[in-house]
Amino acid sequence: MISDQRDYYEVLGVAKDADQKAIKDAFRTLALKYHPDRNKEPGAEERFKEIAEAYAILSDPQKRAEYDARGFAGVAGTRPEDLFSGINFEDIFGGLNFDFGMGNLFDSFFRRGRERARPVRGTNIEVDLYVTLERIAAGGEEVVHLLRPATCPACHGTGGEGGVAPRKCETCGGTGRITHSRREEKEHLLIQQILPCSVCHGRGSIIDHPCPECYGSGEVEQEEALTVKIPVGIEEGMALRIPGKGMPSPSPDGVAGDLYVVVRTRQDARFERAGADLWHTVMLSLIDAVLGTRLNVQTLHGSIDVTIPAGTQPDALLRVKGKGLPAFRSERTGDLYLRIRLKVPEHLTQEERELYEQLRAISRKAHEENLNK
Repeated sequence: MISDQRDYYEVLGVAKDADQKAIKDAFRTLALKYHPDRNKEPGAEERFKEIAEAYAILSDPQKRAEYDARGFAGVAGTRPEDLFSGINFEDIFGGLNFDFGMGNLFDSFFRRGRERARPVRGTNIEVDLYVTLERIAAGGEEVVHLLRPATCPACHGTGGEGGVAPRKCETCGGTGRITHSRREEKEHLLIQQILPCSVCHGRGSIIDHPCPECYGSGEVEQEEALTVKIPVGIEEGMALRIPGKGMPSPSPDGVAGDLYVVVRTRQDARFERAGADLWHTVMLSLIDAVLGTRLNVQTLHGSIDVTIPAGTQPDALLRVKGKGLPAFRSERTGDLYLRIRLKVPEHLTQEERELYEQLRAISRKAHEENLNK
């Protein structure tokens, strides 16, 4: 199941090109409204934390750049202490004539987190998913295939054939280290050299008969197919988070990391994508460019007739309104831009050549008459 984490700009209600003052003002307004000491409605504290997290990312130029470039995947793994340590709450709320308690509130957030012994978390995984323009336009489900380590079913993770557990290395006593000591009598020094055990190679245990399926590692790679929901109009490079589908924790009581599915637009022979707009190249004959014509043009939702005005120049752009992609989380629809390329004939019939010669003669005569006026 994909977490429904909201875009940070949307959380603060600011545009993506907002300056730091606009971001700071938006945070101050929302924080005053949802601070748990002032707002006792259910969900106020969670809403406040969401607002504070958004401000912490967008007020930091480096974190904001990472987020703009890669979405949530760019700032994944940032600890709360790292997020909020650089925010000067006194500067933001110091003008108020009452004790807002902002510092104490975040201290309580961190303290509650530290009081609970956090299990070791596995690392996150990031994969690219290429989808068609049609899928972006309509939304829907896509399947992601990935390989993840899983407990070997043959040895149940022990690494030993038949599930036999490793035995403790007698040479190092299970420490994985061997200590060599010598005393320098003249200097009255005891010198110790600690080296990895050469028998167990630093593991502290020995597998006499390794499992033939996993070769003693206790893990095998397992292919997994996950279904993800693509939102309508999803933007290029946006990451969808699937909790718990990252790498497993190195600790038995730990939790797995998350999977970030980065959505990319599959290359399309018909269109180029630019946000919600689409670009299409139209090859136009010289005659049609001069005289104008009507062309049947392909769109994502079928073909339409487009009027090419007389006198259309090379590299001209014609905009077909509303024939692009739906914008993400918006009722707006992008446009289709037609890039005009002229096709000059390379081989002419005798009749065509004569007509072009007549046209050139007429053009020269008209030019000379204009000069003589």
